[in-house]
Amino acid sequence: MKILAMETETSTTKCPETLLKAESRRVWELLQSGIIREIYFRQDRASAVIILECRDGAEAAGVLNSLPLVRQGRIRFDIIPLAAYSGFARLFGT
Repeated sequence: MKILAMETETSTTKCPETLLKAESRRVWELLQSGIIREIYFRQDRASAVIILECRDGAEAAGVLNSLPLVRQGRIRFDIIPLAAYSGFARLFGT
């Protein structure tokens, strides 16, 4: 199942470089394992948007909770399960 995860910052204090490197390392591991499929920064605010491939929202929450910035309470994610768009069926009848 595809999961959309949208980050919200919960702390405005400056992050130590070691914590940011640990975050990047963990994201890289999750990308290499195929769990994180895509990751972006938003242009309108300082936050990330992640597409994950997980069994369900609970698994996605567990994965995101493994991120150092989440563990340190500096960010959190809204988790949104996605389904394939079925609207094209309207073009072809029943």
